[in-house]
Amino acid sequence: MSVTTQSVDIPLPQGGTMKGYLARPEGEETLPGVLVFMEIFGVNSHIRDVTERIAAEGFVALAPDYFHRTGAGMELNYDDDGMAEGMSHLGQLQADQMISDAQTAKDFLEARGDVGGAGIGAIGFCIGGHMTYLAACETGLKAAASFYGGGIAAPAGPGGGASTLSRTSGISGRIECYFGQQDSMIPMEQVEAVREALEGAGTAHGVHVYPDADHGFNCDQRGTFHAASAEDAWARSLALFNSELRD
Repeated sequence: MSVTTQSVDIPLPQGGTMKGYLARPEGEETLPGVLVFMEIFGVNSHIRDVTERIAAEGFVALAPDYFHRTGAGMELNYDDDGMAEGMSHLGQLQADQMISDAQTAKDFLEARGDVGGAGIGAIGFCIGGHMTYLAACETGLKAAASFYGGGIAAPAGPGGGASTLSRTSGISGRIECYFGQQDSMIPMEQVEAVREALEGAGTAHGVHVYPDADHGFNCDQRGTFHAASAEDAWARSLALFNSELRD
């Protein structure tokens, strides 16, 4: 399916705008909306590719630049320099600001005349996987696909304050979480804590651990790309969006 893409300006409640990369199938059909939450490397070529792949499956997809406060428009490579710079921006994130940006992007999608369906979904990777979980807790997402979301089970949320895991009861839709067993940045104890929190809250969910996968296994631009795990998680995510977001 051919897609069209554009850069959009998302008005912020405090003034100014947040850039976003939007993709949708060609034509004027009303379709469900999906947010794409980036890694620490910005809305780079990989995130744009993911956004276009979601659109090709029959969704209106939007990747917001939620580093707009500290690094608006940056695109980083998957090397040591890119990692160092990305981590510096990650360290400046605040949970309340992340929630505000997620809500603003969700509202922007919902207000579009070409977006409909049963609700808004989200997919995210690394800190974007954390953002997906946090947004599911706080913004009423209908479906969420969280890939290797680091820090979800940390004692405090981004910037301090309430942990993201402690917000789990706020999830009203379905969430699927994907982790790599070889991921040293997200120990299995944290994965089990996520599973236990979702089960304890009675949340509709799945927690999937890929034995041979490391952090970043979905990104084909990274040395940790693991095709089989990426393919399975992608198929599960599409099934989630198709079942939960379409009328």
